[in-house]
Amino acid sequence: MVPEAKKTRRKPRADSVRNREILLKAATEIFSAGGPQASLEAVAKKAGVGIGTLYRHFPSREELFEAVYRHEVDQLCDLALTLGHETDALAALRQWLQANVRLVATKKGMMQTLQLAVYGNPQLKASSTARMVEALDMLLKRAIAEGSLRNDISAEDLLRTLIGIYYAQPEENWQAKALKLLDIFLDGLRAKA
Repeated sequence: MVPEAKKTRRKPRADSVRNREILLKAATEIFSAGGPQASLEAVAKKAGVGIGTLYRHFPSREELFEAVYRHEVDQLCDLALTLGHETDALAALRQWLQANVRLVATKKGMMQTLQLAVYGNPQLKASSTARMVEALDMLLKRAIAEGSLRNDISAEDLLRTLIGIYYAQPEENWQAKALKLLDIFLDGLRAKA
């Protein structure tokens, strides 16, 4: 009896990887402007691919929503890793939190869509929250170790505060007000001399 050959998974073709990235970018733009009702045909058209290509990568609307959400989380986590090498830990933390606010501000039209993805998949919510907390925790611990911040706040608390700032703001001039509140909050967390 001949043993069954191990199945090896081929790396995706370069054009397939490129198409997926183009589709994610297009979906982000379309959903940001049109919310969850935006058509998948519009996403494919914006990406410059056929609808069949979209469905090969994302067989359902929900899978596309989830992929866009995961992509957004990936970007924020990658930014935290990059900022983790900055010499001023408090400035790095502030920059990451501001990037979160800017991301949400540009995605206001897509928030309902992203919530559908997250709340429809508890595992996605748990894993993305854990990744965000881990990224934030790294930056927060550096600022605490540097002596810039008090040591009585956790990454979970800071993330909850950030989410509260998102939802507490009225539509008009939302981003500027959120960034101001964030600065006030961070100033209140400074270590006392």
